[in-house]
Amino acid sequence: MTNKGLSTDSYKGVRDFYPEEMAVQRYMFDVWSQTAESFGFEHYDASVLEPSDLYKAKGAENAEMVNEQTYTFTDRGDREVTLRPEMTPTVARMIAGKRRELSFPVRWYSIPNLFRYERAQRGRLREHWQLNCDIFGTDDYTADVEVISLAYQIFMNFGADEKMFKIHVNNRKSMKAAYNALGIEEEKMIDAITRLNDRKNKITAFEYKEALVEIVHNKTLATDIQKMVDSTDPGDNKVIKGLEALGINNVQIDRSIARGFNYYTGTIFEFFDTDPENNRALLGGGRYDNLTEMFGGEAIPGIGFGFGDVTMRHFLESHDLLTSNITAPELVVIPAETTQNLEAQKVAQFFRTAGMSVSVNMGTQKLGKKISSAGEALVEYVLVLGENEINSGTYIVKNLIDKEEITGTLPELVERLTGKI
Repeated sequence: MTNKGLSTDSYKGVRDFYPEEMAVQRYMFDVWSQTAESFGFEHYDASVLEPSDLYKAKGAENAEMVNEQTYTFTDRGDREVTLRPEMTPTVARMIAGKRRELSFPVRWYSIPNLFRYERAQRGRLREHWQLNCDIFGTDDYTADVEVISLAYQIFMNFGADEKMFKIHVNNRKSMKAAYNALGIEEEKMIDAITRLNDRKNKITAFEYKEALVEIVHNKTLATDIQKMVDSTDPGDNKVIKGLEALGINNVQIDRSIARGFNYYTGTIFEFFDTDPENNRALLGGGRYDNLTEMFGGEAIPGIGFGFGDVTMRHFLESHDLLTSNITAPELVVIPAETTQNLEAQKVAQFFRTAGMSVSVNMGTQKLGKKISSAGEALVEYVLVLGENEINSGTYIVKNLIDKEEITGTLPELVERLTGKI
């Protein structure tokens, strides 16, 4: 606080959503929800608060994440609580808790807000929203295909095409078998190579090779590992073949993909933007068949992904997919005088009952300014309301895109614009 009062800035790393930003956010959420539900996924949610043990239970790596990268505190009941940094442990807890009541496989999705205490940067904030889609109760590879094809369809439903993004697929189980075939059995060594692969694309080939030699202490073995990881031959990867069978052709094997969380057990995948201005991972996920074990009972296999709203919006902006009218009403009714504002509201209400989105410009600007403002906001139609229109019951709707005008009574105009009355 200063002598001028409290700051109007938001907390570092989070966002305010003014109406224009909120409209874009809702548009993204709507497409996410509609796409997930078109695949038969059901919507669920949970509290942002979880016991910290939920994230520490998978070992030292996760405990370090809780201590250093989360918003964790002790509540008034002396319980350690964390604002959820991810959704997968939560949905695993929910599935495990209702395992006897659920009919598997289940398809669930959610759009939670998540919190990470880390350095804010492009594509990574301290609070964001994320689409999570998961299938529980089947370990068949076709579930992996379905989840990845759902993520693919999201891009299609935003108007993208296959040239705008690439799907990279790997398999942790297959990678472990490949390391074993090269004579590498030690889990710590495999983990070290896996962590190195996770940053392979951020370092040079020489640096990667040198790091491999440090890990395995053998130049010939390091060369063999590098050749195996660099290979683009998908081999007998059923998931890639399954996606291609569905007509999804922008998919490739990428043995450098590791994914950060250590609970992945099989298929792992990431989607990458092909725009050089936004060349980054957009979403990722994988198979986690053992995660529910920490709640007791037999493990329930699962496969899913998370897609953040920040990276989603950057993708849409990079590929000019946010140019359509998503924030403005379809029609603006413009009263010629402020004394006609109530009549304008009556006209607007008539169109609204037919399902159109309509606003009334009740401002005091000149008529020309109101019309130009509607055009700048990408409004498609305007209706100027004056004494003549009110007395005659006949109105003119102007299309601001093609400049055509439609004349008629309110029922006639509604029928022309919506096809219904």
